[in-house]
Amino acid sequence: MRFDPGARTALAFVTLRSDGEREFMFYRNPSADMLLQENELDFDLITKATIFHYGSISLITEPCKSAHIAAAKAAKDAGVVLSYDPNLRLPLWPSVESARKGILSIWDTADIIKVSEEEISFLTQGEDPYDDGVVRKLFHSNLKLLLVTEGPDGCRYYTQEFSGKVKGLKVEAVDTTGAGDAFVAGTLSQLASDLSLIQDEDQLRNALKFSNVCGALTVTERGAIPALPTREAVVNALVKTVA
Repeated sequence: MRFDPGARTALAFVTLRSDGEREFMFYRNPSADMLLQENELDFDLITKATIFHYGSISLITEPCKSAHIAAAKAAKDAGVVLSYDPNLRLPLWPSVESARKGILSIWDTADIIKVSEEEISFLTQGEDPYDDGVVRKLFHSNLKLLLVTEGPDGCRYYTQEFSGKVKGLKVEAVDTTGAGDAFVAGTLSQLASDLSLIQDEDQLRNALKFSNVCGALTVTERGAIPALPTREAVVNALVKTVA
């Protein structure tokens, strides 16, 4: 943990619609996370990691932007796998164009990228997110795995060698906040113990079934963090789907 003597922790207020989808309002300007500096980074911790995961919000303002880039470079140089979830939050960016440019500015350094259908439309300026040709435009030459989440419908996966779709688990959605994070956590927790999953389509599909259930269970309860499931809960739900 790092503490800033002058700035407070950012707040996000989430408004739920009747279908469980959400709208965000943020209190920052500046919040402590925006003031993270490169000299506060724990490079020893970063370079020892198996996977270094990040979003795009840390690219919006300095000094956090420079800290983010330095951390990612140190991880990359140490052979750490870089995982990127843009996690588009337009209200935090100065403009639509700055958001698109900022998100794409670090696109080509990631080994694994997770995007939603809405983010594909946004990044390609309105193209069809269900068209494989459109998605492949976002696949850069160094990318090992591109994941596209489709909410209740599951996810699509793209590697250099193969691509496909894994169906989601149908549940009653109460609050969709945190579903994407749960999906990513489910994926990375498995990759951290076996990075070779990416090369084996059957193994990858099994891993993504686990990830889909992580996301599905998260939307059945209110809140982002309290709703995150345990590994045991995910395994139990997977057993039920097979049964």
